[in-house]
Formats: sequence, C-alpha cells, structure tokens
Amino acid sequence: MGHPPNDRLVRAAANSILPNLPAESRILLIRLRSIGDIVLLTPALRLLKSWRPDLRVSVLIESRFRELLDTNPCVDEVLDVSHERGWRGMLEMRKVRRTLQKRKLSLCLNLHGGPRSVFLTKRCGARWKAGFAHFRNQRIYDFSIPDARTILDQPLIHTAEHQAAALFWLGLPRLLIPPSELFIRDSARMDWKQRLRDLEVAEGSGYAIFHPAALYPTKVWPAERFAGLAEYVQERAGLVPIFSCGPGESRYLDAVERSARSRLRRLEAASLSVFAAALEGCSLFVGNDSGPAHMAAAVKRPVVVIFGSSSSRIWGPWSGSAEEPQRGNRKPRSAVAQNAYECNPCRGDRCTRYDRPECILSVTLDQVKSAVESVLDR
Repeated sequence: MGHPPNDRLVRAAANSILPNLPAESRILLIRLRSIGDIVLLTPALRLLKSWRPDLRVSVLIESRFRELLDTNPCVDEVLDVSHERGWRGMLEMRKVRRTLQKRKLSLCLNLHGGPRSVFLTKRCGARWKAGFAHFRNQRIYDFSIPDARTILDQPLIHTAEHQAAALFWLGLPRLLIPPSELFIRDSARMDWKQRLRDLEVAEGSGYAIFHPAALYPTKVWPAERFAGLAEYVQERAGLVPIFSCGPGESRYLDAVERSARSRLRRLEAASLSVFAAALEGCSLFVGNDSGPAHMAAAVKRPVVVIFGSSSSRIWGPWSGSAEEPQRGNRKPRSAVAQNAYECNPCRGDRCTRYDRPECILSVTLDQVKSAVESVLDR
C-alpha cells in the first residue's frame, strides 16, 4: 500500500505552481457570481498581475456581471456564461467548455465551487486544477486549497482575503492585500451626466445614493427609515438624495416613496457601468449589505453599510489590509451599522430565531445617522 502524502510536500508542490509557470502561461479563475464576490476578487487580481505581468489571466463570470471586469487592466480576457438553466443553459455550457479547451490553460483555479463551475473546471483542459478543500467533487482537483483562515493564520478573514489566500497557497508571494477597484469608461460617465440631467440634479450639485434593496429580508432595513435618513442627509449636508435598485427591485423604492414627503429620484435599469459612474460621482453611499456597497467602496467613496444577518467582518467594505497605504488623497471612508446577535452570521434566507429579523430591524435611524456623520466628518 502507498503512503499518505506528506502535508509539507503537498504544500511545497502547491506553492511551486504559480512561480514555475512558463512565461505567458494562460490561467483561468472561475468566480461566476455575484457582484460583491467579483469586486472583492479585484485585489487578488492586482497582486497576481503586479507580480507576474507575463501571465495571461482569464476570469470566467456570469454575463450579467461582465462590466465589472471588462475594463480591468489586470484581466487579459473576460469569459462569461449566462445564468440560464434548462437546455439553453446546457448548450451554452458546452460552448464555454469548448472555448476553454482552445485556450490550452496551464492552471484553472475554481473560486466558486457550484455545480456549473465544477463542470467547467473538470472539462476545461487545464494542466493543473485547484479549488478549496471544502468544495464538493474533490477528485477533479490536483490541489485542494485548505481553509483560508489556516493559510493566513487568522481566526476570521474578509472575503477579499479569502480569495487572495488561494493564490498565496499556489505560490503568489504573501503581500499586503490592496483595496478593491473598478475601472469606468468615459462613455459611462457621459451617460451618467445625461441621467443626472434627467433626474433634475443641477450640474455641480452633490448627491447621495441610497440603496434600500437586498437579497434577503434579513438584510433589508425598513423603508421608512431610509426615507427619514435621506431627508436628514439632504438637510444636514445639502446632498440631493438618489435612490437606486437593481432589475426587478422597484418594490423597494416604491416602499420608500410611500414613506417620503416627495417623489424619489430613482436610478433604475442602469447598466453596471453607468451605475459605477454614478457611484464614482456621489458624495455618500448608504445601503444594505449588497453588491452596490462593494462597488461604492471600490470607487473610493464614503460608504455606510447597514448589516443584519451577515458578518460585517467578512462582508464589510474592503479598503485594503490594515497596513496597506492608500493611493493619493482618495482614502476610502466607510462605516458599518450593525448590532450584535449570537445567531449572527446565519444563512440569511429567513430568520430561524425570532418571529421577525431582529438583527436588521434593531438598527435604529439614529445609529445610521451617527455612521453617516462619521464618514462625512473624516
């Protein structure tokens, strides 16, 4: 019988993968969804490309999120797949598989772990395949990456650290992790200027973006409090309130409008590029724990995020490792409003402890006002 592999030897082999790849090798990172995960991958991409600019880096994400990366200079190629299911989805998956096989990949790193990412990892044709040890179908991987907390020797880590740790395990030198970043086209900025005129916001006026939508009810702060906060910000800081939502989320803005004293300025049905341009120009972003909060942090705007069922330590705005120097005078300012509960974090799809999600409902208007004051006064 063979002997079990020595842990140190396995680690040594894994740590040699990235340093020993031939020049201009093609590598693939799979991170299908969602907005927050993709934005929080950008620090790792920055580290990788700064260290080895010769590598040809491809990232596979869902088509609806493509605009988050297609102008990123640290990504040589953005590949995408729709989130359709059924026979259409199966046909597209086969098409993407053939595309990947033509790339003659040296390494595929699966950062997602779901069934579709497993299918594409298995069939992408890469010489080496790696994924976290807690993913299913471990047999498809040449290297199983241990828990990121073990790699970084920290009891709790941020999602940006989690994704960078996978590359550290594969041989990327252990460095401070930079802030997340987005790159915005001038055409998107021009489109946003026109939208501002349509919203009757005078040129040169400061504005704040409020995002009251979220994936789960345990993350949705009450609409009437958003309405009250917008009035407060307008009176206190003279910022014009603009309310945003994603596709199919108009009901969140409708609820705020019912509690407001006037009609809302609504930013709906905007592409991710135009939304990023809107965030880039704002003087303040306030929202629930959701992808737009990570986008606002990535364009270095003052950010306040209201947390309920998820961990703000794992999912809070990311501005780089504690020792990471900020670039120029654009140091991001962020604050979190959250109350401690023993059941936090949880899955979030429903509250299993109380009759209603007390974690998010317990956050008071005064708490969020204080958080706003803290970022505006810095």
